[in-house]
Amino acid sequence: MMPTGFKVLKPGMLTLVQDLGRFNYRHIGLSTGGAADEQAYLWANRLLHNAANCPALEICYGGLQLQALTDSQIAITGADMPVTRNNDPLANWQSHSVKSGDIVRFGYATSGIRSYLAVKGGFDITPTYGSAATVIREKIGGLDGTGSPLKAGDLLPYRPSKQDIRTRVPSMFVPDYQQPLIVSVIVNQHRNDFSPSEQQKLFHNTYQISVQSNSMGLRLQGEAIMPKVKGIISEGAAFGSIQVPPDGQPIILLKDRQTIGGYPVLGSVFPMDAFLLSQQQAITELRFTPMTLADAQQQMRRFYRFFGI
Repeated sequence: MMPTGFKVLKPGMLTLVQDLGRFNYRHIGLSTGGAADEQAYLWANRLLHNAANCPALEICYGGLQLQALTDSQIAITGADMPVTRNNDPLANWQSHSVKSGDIVRFGYATSGIRSYLAVKGGFDITPTYGSAATVIREKIGGLDGTGSPLKAGDLLPYRPSKQDIRTRVPSMFVPDYQQPLIVSVIVNQHRNDFSPSEQQKLFHNTYQISVQSNSMGLRLQGEAIMPKVKGIISEGAAFGSIQVPPDGQPIILLKDRQTIGGYPVLGSVFPMDAFLLSQQQAITELRFTPMTLADAQQQMRRFYRFFGI
């Protein structure tokens, strides 16, 4: 039987299989993982009328080249990368058809750092602990189940489809990854571990994303915030938590974060803003603003209901 799917000609700088993440396994030390920018990932699947959790590709920085071995439809969202099909440009935040033999090439990002490529019906990837999400540090998930990035020669299987799906994301929902970053923060129960003056430093100063950042967390550089305690009893590490280590430089925890942590936590970044932060390069500046828990919950309920989650 002839193989069906995409053959990886060039894997790019870092290309990972992702879905919404791995749930109900943190008690055995497994990170949630999942698409760093859920908004872009979910739109890619929605454009193809896929289930929300269908495995897709997360293309970091660019350079990916694929050859289609069978007909299907794809959707491209996320960072602005020049994409071509047989040297013809393909628009971002839209769906497109591919035919057997077509070559799809991603250039390098000019705005944002992560693009998403979904295929009709999703890539046919065997889940590992309930998810295809790739977590390199834990050597879990992805195409082979061992957390490996894509490599040249890999086959990304999908089922053939000859549907003609032509959809695009309305412009009002397309994010601007170069806009000034004002990040909303929900202050949490640990705020009393910081004096009022130290709490206000977060909201009165500008911070930069450090070059030491990765998919576990964004390290920030700016005025140090010093807690009244050296540490806390280790507790679950939530997505978007703002940990403050002994040097006073905040760390925003992202999808590949550890499961527990013992640094004081000043608050949590609003998830939609955390998705946006995952698209930012080092040295990008950001400021923070407070947000109520009720407002955050209302907006996230609306967001997930829109995508059928």
